Amino acid sequence: MKISMYSTKPWVRQSFAPLAEKHGAQFTWLEPRLEISTADLAIGNNVVCAFVNDQIDASVMERLKQQGIRLVALRCAGYNNIDLNAASRLGIGVVRVPAYSPYAVAEHALGLMLCLNRKFHRSWARLREGNFSLDGLLGFDMRGKTVGVVGTGRIGQVLCTMLRGLGCKVLAYDIAPDAALAATGVEYATLDRLYRESDIISLHCPLTKDTVHMVGAKALAIMKPGVMLINTSRGPLIDTRAVIRSLKSGAVGYLGLDVYKEEQGLFFEDRTNQVIQDDVFVRLQTFPNVLITAHQAFFTKEAVDNIAETTMENIKEFLETGACKNLVSA
Repeated sequence: MKISMYSTKPWVRQSFAPLAEKHGAQFTWLEPRLEISTADLAIGNNVVCAFVNDQIDASVMERLKQQGIRLVALRCAGYNNIDLNAASRLGIGVVRVPAYSPYAVAEHALGLMLCLNRKFHRSWARLREGNFSLDGLLGFDMRGKTVGVVGTGRIGQVLCTMLRGLGCKVLAYDIAPDAALAATGVEYATLDRLYRESDIISLHCPLTKDTVHMVGAKALAIMKPGVMLINTSRGPLIDTRAVIRSLKSGAVGYLGLDVYKEEQGLFFEDRTNQVIQDDVFVRLQTFPNVLITAHQAFFTKEAVDNIAETTMENIKEFLETGACKNLVSA
């Protein structure tokens, strides 16, 4: 198998390279993202391996087909960045990694909650400048607070368990409620009720046409004053401009993001010496009650190793049989 690895970073190479001999793979390491201008870099290979911010629309799919690409292997769970209808029409398979470490993402979401609440980041910055004042660092006990978890797949379930361990009341919403999770004390509720009653809301649902901007002006208007919002799922779930208005008015008291709607032009690169051109993102950075991490919730050794192994197994299974348990269809 000959694989073009797009969006290659050192950690990608370190996790995949040791698997080459085991799976009989030849890798072409490509730093650029996959898009129409870089699609020709895959010439000579039969598999393309892509990540969350690679843009694989119909035009890219057609170019890959012309080059003899049989499979697009996503080394992530989400697939909103790929045109599945074009893939199906052109006969190109698409596989993904549906689960790699739900603990990694759930722990990161909880970490964002704790950091925003107890203001660890602000305290750390102050101490480096010799400021030992506690003014402005007041937090609250998590115990007894109501936390709304939107989406109770594996990540959402793990987070619910963690929150229950902290003594939180957990409200959950999912189009397919999980009876086993409900039996642990997690209460399923309507989305409106979850918005109205939650002190903290954490998003753990996929990006679909129905979930784009699910947290927009209408949802924000019914949330508790000072609510904490956490998003470690997909950036477009949140209407960023609407949230900024709510941050300015105080309606949103805390915002923790690991994803951002326009992150493709920002995340996974060192932009230390650049002027950030995204005015909305720069505006977010001005708020003292906003904490942003650059799509690193998944980034643990266990998760990265699982991504690499599952991706290679997906590729091997598809090339040998034409099918795969992790095949994605339109």
